[in-house]
Amino acid sequence: MALAVILGAFGAHGLRDKLDAYSLTVYEKAVFYHFIHALGLLVVSFLPKTGTFSEFATSWVCGLLLAGIVFFSGSLYLLAITGNRSLGAVTPIGGVAFIAAWLVLAWFVMRHD
Repeated sequence: MALAVILGAFGAHGLRDKLDAYSLTVYEKAVFYHFIHALGLLVVSFLPKTGTFSEFATSWVCGLLLAGIVFFSGSLYLLAITGNRSLGAVTPIGGVAFIAAWLVLAWFVMRHD
């Protein structure tokens, strides 16, 4: 989450005059999804300590959330900074990882006795 804040501040202060409006919007979207899913990582990582979630389930969900941050937000950060639109082809991989993480979380929660 600290990295999301750092990258957000960098975008707001260091890139505001260097990026066009489209690229700045892309960068802000990357920060938003990075932060939200990093928060998800934090919450999910505590679930085994409450006895409501197994370490196995936590590993799956957190791994998918991390993959989503790297592929979704990472590709958007790079797209915004470099202008290389072909990086947008990687973004859906991260989106699928985010969706899978939340579906796996729901599946493990519903399976919990």
